[in-house]
Amino acid sequence: MRTYIDITEEDLKEIFTLALEHAKRRLRGKLTVRDVMTEKVIAVREEASLKEVVSILSEKGISGLPVVDAQNRVIGIVTEADILSQMAPGRKLSFKEIVRHLIGEPVPKRLEEKISEIKVKDIMTSPVITIGPDADIRDVAIIFEQKRIKRLPVVDKDNRLIGIISRQDIVRAFASENK
Repeated sequence: MRTYIDITEEDLKEIFTLALEHAKRRLRGKLTVRDVMTEKVIAVREEASLKEVVSILSEKGISGLPVVDAQNRVIGIVTEADILSQMAPGRKLSFKEIVRHLIGEPVPKRLEEKISEIKVKDIMTSPVITIGPDADIRDVAIIFEQKRIKRLPVVDKDNRLIGIISRQDIVRAFASENK
């Protein structure tokens, strides 16, 4: 690997410090949420429309979004399951069917009004379970299993969104620990 990375001395010190902290935690057998969470989180405000949410979920290939207020505090979560439960109370529609309708295919009359009127605040799950960045990922795995959820917003002490951790993040972390 003959590549060149242009970093400052301060960058190198920070990288080394972070790597050392990570190595120490691994030796102790404790990985934290901070070690495996996704920091760049896509979130929506409660006034976002159902159409906006479906578009984001579809484009980004994700199945849920944290809902935040103006101060970036987590106030809920909206998932594909929330959308489906609202879209077809008497009939199960697939997420794919809903997306097709939202991108221009004819919309059944009973759905047409709902799609344009529903806001995130009308369908989000609130209050939402959150986790701090210093929690052990093994505890997160237990929460996922017990609560049957797929993701947890990661919040700081002021309940501000700083990341998200998913079941996939946990599986990847366990896999890398066992290599």
